Amino acid sequence: MGGLDYAVIALVVLVILVIITCVKTVPQGYSYTVERFGRYVKTIEPGLNFILPLVDRIGAKMNVMEQVLDVPTQEVITKDNASVSADAVAFYQVLNPAQAAYQVSNLENALLNLTMTNIRSVMGSMDLDELLSNRDTINDRLLRVVDEAANPWGIKITRVEIKDIAPPTDLVEAMARQMKAEREKRAQVLEAEGARNAQILRAEGAKQSAILEAEGQREAAYREAEARERLAEAEAKATRMVSEAIAAGDVQAINYFVAQKYTEALASIGTASNQKIVLMPMEASSLIGSLGGIGAIAREVFGDGQDRVPPRPRQSTPRTGPGPSENA
Repeated sequence: MGGLDYAVIALVVLVILVIITCVKTVPQGYSYTVERFGRYVKTIEPGLNFILPLVDRIGAKMNVMEQVLDVPTQEVITKDNASVSADAVAFYQVLNPAQAAYQVSNLENALLNLTMTNIRSVMGSMDLDELLSNRDTINDRLLRVVDEAANPWGIKITRVEIKDIAPPTDLVEAMARQMKAEREKRAQVLEAEGARNAQILRAEGAKQSAILEAEGQREAAYREAEARERLAEAEAKATRMVSEAIAAGDVQAINYFVAQKYTEALASIGTASNQKIVLMPMEASSLIGSLGGIGAIAREVFGDGQDRVPPRPRQSTPRTGPGPSENA
């Protein structure tokens, strides 16, 4: 093998080395920066790329996928001087590899410190109650502030989430007592409202009952008055008919009134509460005869469809001396 052969072999090896140095393969999810004599010239994307051999070189290999940044627990003093512990998590993505590579040194550490300082700033401007109840508002404010600060670095902050907010133990106990007192107060208010509503309903029921009772009494009085009116009309009619019979010369009509008053008087005497024994002369047969006369008068006045002659009352034999006594 002569010197020419060695020269050919050396040339082939040199060509292979040049090809290897000028051909670069970039994996998916990464972007490489290319430097020429130490100065940034371009960014190559995933796939097969060519650079100038011996002149260009790969500068920074940037991960352009969305990444997670875990923010450690830190102490925060709220607006009302309450000390709480908070930790968070942030998600970011490199949008401009050249800016992320050459605008900031140690990108992850810079983002971590930026997020921590803004957490203290945002949470320190809020009261404790607002801090515990408005976690979504804190996340939105942190996202807006941190994203604006990281924008010159070619970084997009996609999400910032507060994982946990832990107040001191004594403060948690005080909050528990406050919550218990608030719930007891609410229970008492609800109980009072329930009692008031119950009283209102009972009053409404009593009112409705009184109205219905009054309407019932009014209806009963109306019915009673109507019944008395009907009875008075019947008595007036009977009286008129008896009067006409008397005017016609019927003596039995007079006996009808006398027997009626006689019977009513006996009933009143017998039912009197202040007398137990009544002594008076009385003929039982006369009373029976009077009742018979009343029946005859009724048949003559009102008529029964037949002309009958009323029977004459039986005359009793008069007795000498006082009459027998009767128990009422």
